[in-house]
Amino acid sequence: MAKTRTRRVGSVKQELVKKSREAALAAVQIFNNPNITFKTESYIVLMIIAWTYLLHAYYREKKIEYRYFEMQGKRKSFDRTKKGAYKYWELERCLHEKKSPIDKDTVNNLRFLIGLRHEIEHQMTTRIDDLLSARFQACCLNYNEYLKGFFGDALGIENHLSFSLQFSTIDAEQKDMLAEQKGLPANIQAYIEQFDFALSEDEFASQRYAYRILFIPKTANHKGQADRVIEFVKSDSPLAESLNKEYAFFKETEKKKYLPGQIVALMQSAGFPKFTMHYHTLLWREKVAKDPKKSFGHMVAGKYWHWYENWVDVVRKHCEDNREAYA
Repeated sequence: MAKTRTRRVGSVKQELVKKSREAALAAVQIFNNPNITFKTESYIVLMIIAWTYLLHAYYREKKIEYRYFEMQGKRKSFDRTKKGAYKYWELERCLHEKKSPIDKDTVNNLRFLIGLRHEIEHQMTTRIDDLLSARFQACCLNYNEYLKGFFGDALGIENHLSFSLQFSTIDAEQKDMLAEQKGLPANIQAYIEQFDFALSEDEFASQRYAYRILFIPKTANHKGQADRVIEFVKSDSPLAESLNKEYAFFKETEKKKYLPGQIVALMQSAGFPKFTMHYHTLLWREKVAKDPKKSFGHMVAGKYWHWYENWVDVVRKHCEDNREAYA
């Protein structure tokens, strides 16, 4: 009986891993298919399935119970569906497990995708494939790393995939068009901003959260020499350092944001203890600072206003010009 159960446990784990890999491969293949426009939605659903099955296989191997249950005395009473099937943990529950092996930045990436899935379940999305591709790329790389780390390098999926070919380059005009995010549903825009704002700068910059790459045209060094479309260099290499200096204008920066209370605290610590929230409110109303055309800040999640650094400079100058009133 023990041997039969051992074989059954092993076969279930193998089936979970197999389906997990298939889901991940299908997600990437769909996303890279130029004939499919329902990319983001399909990718997210399939990758969440892939990660869920992967963690189910891991927990099964580690003999960690990943079914919902309640204790009735000393016995487990497992939750079941209306048809009698066990209720297994969804991905969020897998990530919350104390013995979860997934690192913090990878968890942030998956939490972002799970939240985005909840948003797109209720409203059709448009033109977010390119805008969020860095996070999708990070999800793929993280998945492949954990898959191999759990069950061996032979199961890696990198050999089954290649870089998708493009029929056009991305010029400056296209880059600006993407940055404007026109057509992005308000709920998606608010969700992205709110999620990113809650992360620390180190978490936001992590390659496990969003895998960002700078592309520049490059030709082979010598005639007759093969040339890769994409070449990776170490971030601390002389070539990378020279590229960072030469192409610094391509670097995207996340504007630092401040809540009103943070600005008041900054002014008070700078020697203006009498500058309170009341005076801050009077100032932004006087200057109509929340007018979008002035770019002093923006609304997050439809109700939280965050100020940019340029508004902090305005407030600081106001305090300095009226030192007697606030000192």
